[in-house]
Amino acid sequence: MARELAYKKKDAASGKTDSVVVFLHGYGADGADLLGLADPLAPHMPDTAFYAPDAPEKCSGNPFGFQWFPIPWLDGSSEEAARQGADAAHEDIDAFLDMVIAEEGITPDRLIVFGFSQGTMMSLRVVPRRDAEIAGIVAFSGRILDTENYAETVKVRPPVLLVHGDADDMVPVAHFQESGDILTGAGFTVYGHVQEGTGHGIAPAGLSVALSFMADRLGIALDRG
Repeated sequence: MARELAYKKKDAASGKTDSVVVFLHGYGADGADLLGLADPLAPHMPDTAFYAPDAPEKCSGNPFGFQWFPIPWLDGSSEEAARQGADAAHEDIDAFLDMVIAEEGITPDRLIVFGFSQGTMMSLRVVPRRDAEIAGIVAFSGRILDTENYAETVKVRPPVLLVHGDADDMVPVAHFQESGDILTGAGFTVYGHVQEGTGHGIAPAGLSVALSFMADRLGIALDRG
């Protein structure tokens, strides 16, 4: 049974929603952490609403934040607990995406899922197993959880943008290439951008690349003047 996720939202600046971006935050953060990205994005995407749910569990490693699943090497949890947490969060995110689509009255092809770190891990797990293909996945600083059997679980193949900092010491940049290879091998169209001199975070240049990808997938003409 899926848990109902608390969330924060930024309405479409134009007052009319034609598309939606759902942010999935990283370990120890919350929805507000990524919803701040809507501020620089919204002027370029005026008909887009932005949603940012909180993960369902309080974070073991940061009691002020949330986690999609525990991380054994950070919080001393077991591998089994991590698997069970990811399975449960998968259901929660799946149900949340259904809710957003229904709430805003859009079709799945007007939805982008934008993940960071653990949110990227869940994005790359949940979205390809859904029945209907969405517009795309923006995947910052994450990796694929099930590297062995990934292709066997895939139902749909939305385009994916992978972005990673080359100085990331939390999720090493080697996962950028690994994820790209697995996704390409599974039949996805994959785009990639390495943020030079960037650690575990979202740099302005990376966000600009993400904006271009999302605008292209949603048919939004960008005026960068």
